[in-house]
Amino acid sequence: MGAADKWLLPLVSVSFVSLLLFLSALSGFSASSSLFARLPPPSYVRRGAAAPPSFAYLLAGGRGDGRKLLRLLLAVYHPRNRYLLHLSADAPASERAELAAAVARAAPAVRAFGNVDVVGRPTAGTPMGSSGLAGTLRAAAAMLRLDAEWDWFVTLNAADYPLLTQDDLIHVFSSVPRHLNFIDHTSDIGWKESQRVQPIIVDAGIYLAGRNQFFQATEKRDTPDGFKFFTGSPWVILNRRFIEYCVFGWENLPRTLLMYFTNVMLPLEGYFHSVACNSDFRNFTVNNDLRYMVWDDPPQMEPHFLNVTHYDELVGSGVPFARKFKENEPLLDKIDDKILRRWRHRPAPGAWCTGRKRWFSDPCSQWSNVNIVRPGPQAEKFRKYINQILEESKSSNNSCKQ
Repeated sequence: MGAADKWLLPLVSVSFVSLLLFLSALSGFSASSSLFARLPPPSYVRRGAAAPPSFAYLLAGGRGDGRKLLRLLLAVYHPRNRYLLHLSADAPASERAELAAAVARAAPAVRAFGNVDVVGRPTAGTPMGSSGLAGTLRAAAAMLRLDAEWDWFVTLNAADYPLLTQDDLIHVFSSVPRHLNFIDHTSDIGWKESQRVQPIIVDAGIYLAGRNQFFQATEKRDTPDGFKFFTGSPWVILNRRFIEYCVFGWENLPRTLLMYFTNVMLPLEGYFHSVACNSDFRNFTVNNDLRYMVWDDPPQMEPHFLNVTHYDELVGSGVPFARKFKENEPLLDKIDDKILRRWRHRPAPGAWCTGRKRWFSDPCSQWSNVNIVRPGPQAEKFRKYINQILEESKSSNNSCKQ
């Protein structure tokens, strides 16, 4: 097995879970009759610089997040994209199998296009330590092997949700240079230097199966002087070339920083940021994570949970994603109804869906050309927002500022 093959996670492909469907009565899910209907063939997905962009989504969660991940997948699904669902090791294998089976039942296009996989051997769900970074890099490596031509890698959590359709996202990103990364970052680490950078953390989940705690050494280490430390939001949108740089490491920098960040308290808040800003990618990094969040002042460890009182503000924000949401939060239903036009347990419809929209039938159970999009009102808001931040990125030179 080659070095690149070792990166590839064992996956449970939802295209091969038909056997699990016979166990649906035991798992608490009911199979739809449409599962056994004849599906239209998958249409040709155009790729390349002249085609609309495509996205590789990592949708990650922990124990009890299976239903939230399924809902998130249906909200961001499009046949042009690639999806990898990761339930951390604290989730039982039965929940992982239920998720794979539920995905196959929920969207006929998933079975036809074969563009959704569930991680079969997950990393730990340690809240602090290197498990999260290890899982993200392994997922990115798997995405590179599964699909050779996606354009951006997007990380989402089970507590996230989109604020526009994939038609909107694809339409706007069609005019965005594909070499850009979107990483919220700063080198002004302040108090984080003594509390986040210098402490030495050992993540037990990396070494011991079934462990999800971490250990902190009594000694601290000096802030590194071989590279500039950057920190920021753990939620990123990274272009394919940068992901290849981090995964395959044709220079020493990604490997050197990976060894350092293995023992950092919250490596997902610094690894990609520091790699980008200490390399040639510094000139292609936009200082924004494209997320709507509500924070305390000063910010705490996590943003507030969103509710219906935030609806007008998040819709007007123009950003494509928001967090954090509780499961079954009424605000999610409002987003489904008003923005995504998505019916419960069905994908958000787009121009690719050609079936009739009725209460008993899914318009996305039939499809034609998946290479065309039909943007809605949110696309214009997002277009204005992204044009603004791209212009600010050029004029203020606030990206990777030393």
